[in-house]
Amino acid sequence: MSGEKRKDSVSLGQLGGVATAPPERELLCVFGTGDLGRSLGQRLLQAGYRVVYGSRRPHSCGPLPQGAQVSSHAAAAQSAHLIFVAVHREHYDFLETMAAQLKGKVLVDISNNLRKDQYPESNAQYLQRLVPGAAVVKGLNTLSAWALQNGPLAGKQVYVCGDSGEAKQAVAELATRLGLSVLDRGSLSAARELEDFPLQLFPQWRLPLRLALGLTAAFFFYLLVRDVVYAYVVQGKDVSYRIMVSLANKVFPIVSLIMLALCYLPGVLASFLQLYRGTKYRRFPDWLDRWMLCRKQIGLLALGFAFLHVLYTFIIPIRYAVRHKLISLVVDEMKANKTTPFYFDNTEAWGTDAFLTLGALGFSLYLLLGLTSLPSVGAALSWREFTFVQSKLGHLTLLVCTAHGYLYGWDKFLRPSTYKWWTPPGYMLCLVLPSVVLLLKLLLLLPCVDRRVGRIRQGWERGELAGKRGESGGERGESGEERGEAKSSHF
Repeated sequence: MSGEKRKDSVSLGQLGGVATAPPERELLCVFGTGDLGRSLGQRLLQAGYRVVYGSRRPHSCGPLPQGAQVSSHAAAAQSAHLIFVAVHREHYDFLETMAAQLKGKVLVDISNNLRKDQYPESNAQYLQRLVPGAAVVKGLNTLSAWALQNGPLAGKQVYVCGDSGEAKQAVAELATRLGLSVLDRGSLSAARELEDFPLQLFPQWRLPLRLALGLTAAFFFYLLVRDVVYAYVVQGKDVSYRIMVSLANKVFPIVSLIMLALCYLPGVLASFLQLYRGTKYRRFPDWLDRWMLCRKQIGLLALGFAFLHVLYTFIIPIRYAVRHKLISLVVDEMKANKTTPFYFDNTEAWGTDAFLTLGALGFSLYLLLGLTSLPSVGAALSWREFTFVQSKLGHLTLLVCTAHGYLYGWDKFLRPSTYKWWTPPGYMLCLVLPSVVLLLKLLLLLPCVDRRVGRIRQGWERGELAGKRGESGGERGESGEERGEAKSSHF
């Protein structure tokens, strides 16, 4: 194409009369050239900022992100208003000598400790005491170097606290530009709490893990008594070899089905509670709120137990006990010179095939729920698609797996030999809770009930108090199912 400008074309600069230069990108400073400092600088550069590093050895500080500058601490501090402190607390002493240069600056402390209560005061409060003329903000310390380098930041929640509202606002705007969600925790006295967050070990997994371990232990000992102890005491047989595989393969599906039911039970309870109250604006009880917040973890543990059940089922045919039993049966028939008559039972064949089919279908739905719980997969779905998978297909998974359990029992509940020491088998006990959840969900699907729940979630309130509450709607705390379907990421 010719380099000459077309006569009928107009440049954007000409429209305004005078061509204006693009605004200069903001310069940010990072103290510290370790893994965290380099990763943070790389993210800031990608977000469109200019970055200068402050280092005690600016000429030998190692590789830095392309496009970043490096200079001494004093020179870097003079060129930027907002400074990230990415050094360990043990090395804060040099900041005290720079108190004059840092006066009026915003210092963002992103450091963490190795353990709780390592020091009598938080790192951020200690930093503020060293540099009283600066505005110290504690924040972004929950982001690791790995997350800054590789992980997507969009939607991740970070916390800030500080005594200067303007300083916190500046940090919040920067974090929002990085794609982060910011929560203000108040004054700098909350810094210790923020520094303890990265030291927590799976806080959202504690309740689900306790439930899983408790159910596993309870059903393991229950089935141990029914299957192993009963055989030894009553029948005089030592079948302790069944503990490793056969007994475990009974416990895994039981715990998986109960955990799956526990994943969807709080949503049902929340709906009935909203129906009873006639409003969505009253907070749920704390126990129900905590339960709903950890449904994803409960569902993933249920998937883990289902996977173990499938794996153990595949290894059953290669066990020594199974092979020995089959070979012994063949040898006995050869010695007796006869064959055991075998009659084809069409009903039994239908039941077995249906049982296996529902098991395969249920596990496939399990996997689908687990995959959509991954952030990378969930982010690719629309809200309606995500809700459909996690809610509609989730209850379908519960229905299919419950039917799988009923077909396993078939007509065994009619046989007296099923009730060893007058106790029901484990599969009967595990079917109680899923059946209750499905029944309650069925009641919620009735048109008259579903219509009322839908109106409540859209803001309708029962009674004359609705009008009085209208003015204070913005101050209400929302929880549960109003965070309702919003928090229905069951898996």
